[in-house]
Amino acid sequence: MRIYLYILSGITSALIGWSIGQFILSDLGWLQKFPELTLFPCVAISLAVGIVATDIFLSNPTRFKRNFNRGLIPLSIAGGLGLLIGIASGGLVQILLNPQLRDKVITVPDKFVRIVGWILIGGAVGLAEGLTWRWRSIEAGDKRRFLQRLTISLTTSILTALVAAIIFEWIRQKMDGMPTALQVWEDTIGFSLLGGLLGLVLSFSTSPSHLVALRAGAGFEYIENVNFNQSETSSNYPHIQKELSPRIKFVSNDFADKIEEGLSIQLPARGKIKIGSAQLKIMGSQQFGVDICIPGLPLHIADLDLASSQTILVPNLKFFNRIEYQGDRLKESTPIKLKHNDLIAFYAENEGYNGKKLFRFVYYNRFLDPQG
Repeated sequence: MRIYLYILSGITSALIGWSIGQFILSDLGWLQKFPELTLFPCVAISLAVGIVATDIFLSNPTRFKRNFNRGLIPLSIAGGLGLLIGIASGGLVQILLNPQLRDKVITVPDKFVRIVGWILIGGAVGLAEGLTWRWRSIEAGDKRRFLQRLTISLTTSILTALVAAIIFEWIRQKMDGMPTALQVWEDTIGFSLLGGLLGLVLSFSTSPSHLVALRAGAGFEYIENVNFNQSETSSNYPHIQKELSPRIKFVSNDFADKIEEGLSIQLPARGKIKIGSAQLKIMGSQQFGVDICIPGLPLHIADLDLASSQTILVPNLKFFNRIEYQGDRLKESTPIKLKHNDLIAFYAENEGYNGKKLFRFVYYNRFLDPQG
């Protein structure tokens, strides 16, 4: 479904951009001497905004108001980039196709001029998608991940636009020019091909991260006044113990350790993650403790056994009744195979951390909704 939506979005956006350009040129009669300088920005803006809007919608398909609020900045940036690069590409094509210049200075074939223009449009879409991702995902807090996404989006979009332009020019050459009956629709067919291929490729290159994560929920809310007796200088707060397991980290920050509401803990693809309240202890050359430490819980309340295709919650035989799965307290210590969006909660002993008795996580096996 994701692939079809991206392809449809690409084609529809390209057609909308082309239609707006035609409205400006034909109906309003503006800029008729500069058709490429009009059409290219319209198509670039429409494609950039359409692709970014599609990704925002697919991240939160049921939260329209949230999408609108979060999408204002990314869509504005996408539109601005589309406008600037569209003007640049349209202006370049307009100059290179100018009959006066072609006779005196420039001898570049028409097809190469169009290919360059399409490549610039593809670059606008890829740059818009990659840059605006920073405002659409907490994963982008990881600089390495952000640069990787930007590079992939930009590179694949440019290459896709190049392929689309070559295919279109090849078709025109095989048909010895566009047939008379289709000449009116030449731009429409070309830009639809460009938009469809961009949508197809970006549906794969920008697909959601398939990683295992625990998203912190209730119990990890921000606390303004921390009790002096529970000073956080002694690590007596919910945190991941990086010394024991450097493989686990927050999706948005490689260096932080404090668990707070809304943050997602990225887990390794394989291995065992221990959950409890046992602080790190070093005895000789060995280290002891749990990977995810939450004060108030039993020293060791459960494990997460991670494999390539599944994650299993293994309750401690002594404390299974302090674990809640999908809203129900466990009545036995039978291991549970977790599914995407499963809710897991742990009950603290006595008052717990700062009076909190319940600590809830949402389990993800694919990172579809990073901003939640």
